[in-house]
Amino acid sequence: MSSVIAAIGLTGFKVVVGLTTGSLGILAEAAHSGLDLMAAVMTFLAVRISGKPADRTHRYGHGKVENLSALFETVLLLLTCLWILYEAGHRLMYHTAHLRVTFWSFAVMITSIIVDVSRSRILYRAARKYNSQALEADALHFSTDIWSSAVVIVGLLCVKISEWAPRVAFLRNADSVAAIMVGLIVVYVSVQLGMRTIQALLDVAPSGIEDRIITAVECLSGVIDCHNVRLRYSGSQLFVDIHVLVDGGQTLKQAHDLTDEIEHTIEQFLPNVDVTIHPEPHM
Repeated sequence: MSSVIAAIGLTGFKVVVGLTTGSLGILAEAAHSGLDLMAAVMTFLAVRISGKPADRTHRYGHGKVENLSALFETVLLLLTCLWILYEAGHRLMYHTAHLRVTFWSFAVMITSIIVDVSRSRILYRAARKYNSQALEADALHFSTDIWSSAVVIVGLLCVKISEWAPRVAFLRNADSVAAIMVGLIVVYVSVQLGMRTIQALLDVAPSGIEDRIITAVECLSGVIDCHNVRLRYSGSQLFVDIHVLVDGGQTLKQAHDLTDEIEHTIEQFLPNVDVTIHPEPHM
């Protein structure tokens, strides 16, 4: 919710300053912040929905809603990039816009950096606390916004220098170049976010966790072998299915106690995990 409120304020501030100064770089950032607002709202709703418990039609819970939200966010970002790159290229090749660099031009971008630093830290803390991929994606997104805002400030400085020193008038195009750099930064972030989202939707197993589970389980007394390990994320919830080879002559109570010990062992290094264990008798 803090992120949503911040996005509303930043988007309005950037639109006003961008229109009054004619800065494409600031307008590009305003469009970016507008999508940040939509993304923050979607993330807020997705996290609320994904937190609902499993029901008769969603046996693994509602965690995939987070991944769908991130995928939609990626599509929006890429569409915005197309507009930013097209408009910046058009200005560089065919049209020179009148640009006024004022105090407010720098004020809005510096404010943007301060707000993005604050909300990215808040989101990172919440993502670690609740193991939320959606909040982590938003935190990464806003961390990158800090760099894109810095690029726009550099572009505005170059334009101001061109006003003071006519011999370097070519620097007046720096605002459009900055807009292109912002667009490319957003493309990079969108592709990274999109790949992670698609992997989550396709149930790609987290790297390295399978080996850790096998090593930890096979170290337990009573476990002869651990195999057929399967993992999948549903939002922040990790589901693990494993097969273990155990002494076939033990009682049902002993086998049950052993599976409880296996679950506890896995939960020690994988919080918020749902473990299903299939014991197999070793004769």
